[in-house]
Amino acid sequence: MTNFKNKTIIMSGGSRGVGLEIAKALGKDGANIVILAKTTEPHPTLPGTIFTAAEEIEKVGGTALPVVCDIRFEEQVESAVTQAVEKFGGIDICINNASAIHLTDTINTPMKRYDLMHNINVRGTFMLSQKCIPHLKEGNNPHILTLSPPIDIDRKWFGLTLAYTTAKYGMSLVAHGLAEELQKYNIASNCLWPRTSLDTAAVRNVIGSELIKGSRKPSIYADAAYAVLKRESSTCTGNFFLDQDVLEEEGVTDFDKYAIDPDATLVSDFFCRR
Repeated sequence: MTNFKNKTIIMSGGSRGVGLEIAKALGKDGANIVILAKTTEPHPTLPGTIFTAAEEIEKVGGTALPVVCDIRFEEQVESAVTQAVEKFGGIDICINNASAIHLTDTINTPMKRYDLMHNINVRGTFMLSQKCIPHLKEGNNPHILTLSPPIDIDRKWFGLTLAYTTAKYGMSLVAHGLAEELQKYNIASNCLWPRTSLDTAAVRNVIGSELIKGSRKPSIYADAAYAVLKRESSTCTGNFFLDQDVLEEEGVTDFDKYAIDPDATLVSDFFCRR
């Protein structure tokens, strides 16, 4: 059974990391994947471009439309959505994946970094969702999936990285509000976040490669996203999902296959540490 054959998914980011893994998981079913990203040339420390991502998606069976787009600019987002609809006839799923990260306390956060995180993370999530809504209303089991954490207003989440935390929580608040606003149209809006550290370029380059041994492969996030997006949009909405919880609900019991080192102690994600 293929759950996403001929469905059209538009995703911010997606040229690498968890976004690309999710795109490939859906592409294996024969989905149409529209990836919006800025990376047209190889980055010195980050793998892949929007075009190599499209090649990977098509290699597994999907149809890819790479659109060069900076989601900070409304005209570019509007153009990307128009291109998606013109090529594939509509939009069934919107995935808010693009996110900027800068892990510093308040005094050490340049305002240009603050603006970048809030413009991409919060404004970008709001804007891409907004532009997709008219098409999602006509979609098949329409979903908005935002890759952001569960909201917890305990001060400990804010004390170390105030600017980043408010930017990520802003994404979650947008998704939470959309769940209420769009329920009457049977459009689902959910958040998904990893329970543990994942082996991504962001972890290696921003947080530290020493975490990799206790991390999981990005495929766990992709499998969880696949499971959420196949659920009935009229009833599965307004959730702050964690990847492991989703897969346990799906009956998965063996999580060693996702581990970088099955013998290592897993490192909890920043927003999941208790």
